[in-house]
Amino acid sequence: VLIVMKGLPLAYSKDMQEDKEPLFDAERNLILCIEAMNSMLNNITINSENMLKAAEHDYSTATDLADWLVKHINLSFRESHEITGQIVKLAEHNKCKIHELTLIQLQKIIPSITEDVFSVLSAKNSVTSRTSYGGTAPINVLQAIKNGRIYLENTD
Repeated sequence: VLIVMKGLPLAYSKDMQEDKEPLFDAERNLILCIEAMNSMLNNITINSENMLKAAEHDYSTATDLADWLVKHINLSFRESHEITGQIVKLAEHNKCKIHELTLIQLQKIIPSITEDVFSVLSAKNSVTSRTSYGGTAPINVLQAIKNGRIYLENTD
C-alpha cells in the first residue's frame, strides 16, 4: 500500500480509499488467527511417544544416510543418492523402515557400509544432529526459546 501511495504522480486520489480495505481485512484475520492459536496453545497436550512414532514412520532419515555415505564411505553425492534410493526401495519392498534393515541387507547394496550407519538412521539422532543456526537440535530449540522470551520481555 505504501509503495502504491508513494508512486502516485500527483495528489491523494479518492480511488486510493478502496486500496486499504484488504489491509484492514488482513489485520482482522491476523488478530483472529493469533487468538485461535493462543487458545489452542493454552489447551494443547503433547504426546511425545506419538510424535516419535510419526517421525519414524517415513524415510525422513534417507538424507542423513546419503550424507553419511558421502562422509564415511567417500562417495560422491550422486553415487550416495543412488545408493540411498536403492536402500529405500529395499525397505519399501520389505515393508520396514530403513533402520530396521540388517547390516547384511545393507551390505548387499554397498559392501563397504559399516554398523556405524545405524547411528544416523534414527529420527532422534537426525533431529539432534542439526546443530547449525536455526537447526532442530534440542540445544538450538532451547536457545531460540530463551531468545524469544528475552525479546518479549524487552518489547513494549
